[in-house]
Amino acid sequence: MLNNIRVVMINTFHPGNIGAAARALKNMGLSQLYLVDPKEFPHPEAESRAAGATDLLSEAIVVNTLEEAIQDCSLVIGTSARSRSFPWPMLDARSCADKAVAEAAQAPVAIVFGRERMGLHNEELMQCNFHLAIPADPDYPVLNVSAAIQIVCYELWQAQQQTQISTETTSAAEYPSSDDMKHFYGHLEQSLRDVNFIVPQHEGKVMTKLTRFFNRARPEKVELNMLRGVLSAVQRGVGK
Repeated sequence: MLNNIRVVMINTFHPGNIGAAARALKNMGLSQLYLVDPKEFPHPEAESRAAGATDLLSEAIVVNTLEEAIQDCSLVIGTSARSRSFPWPMLDARSCADKAVAEAAQAPVAIVFGRERMGLHNEELMQCNFHLAIPADPDYPVLNVSAAIQIVCYELWQAQQQTQISTETTSAAEYPSSDDMKHFYGHLEQSLRDVNFIVPQHEGKVMTKLTRFFNRARPEKVELNMLRGVLSAVQRGVGK
């Protein structure tokens, strides 16, 4: 299951952090490293910090956007030390690991880490189902990104060791991918515009709040298909 969990690093500034992250993954039995638009990669310092994990660096998948990194994932968890004025459902490292390992038996899972200087942007966090924060001393709560990855990878390893799933009990629900949810949100927004629930003059935070709601509720694939059918019926009803 750990092979179905990917660590995603966004716009990493210091190549040494990429190398340290690769080492953290390999220490704890993970192998999937995705890099979104890194500032400098490949780089000798990344290889130096990776030590015996240079194979993970050579196999790292580099993409241009977060959407590309998570499009086939059914569960996406974004890490951030910053509290948000518009809060997302929260997890700590241990509950994150339990949830990720359980779901990785069915579909790819992504844990996303933001930039060293500013973390994840709000629009990136909106693409996640949950927000992960690692508690620390309030006087200095911000962890180095590679240190945060090491903590999360350790918890994933521990959760994997404690999880015993037999073939008779692996009937977990099948969830839609991030890409499926993206298309659903586009369909939902267009439908709400068609019935004038969203009007250009007063758009407000409708889609932000609905995105948070559905990310938290996490409809299964069958349920999402039903919702898409409802939206299509509404559009037909108003002649769209």
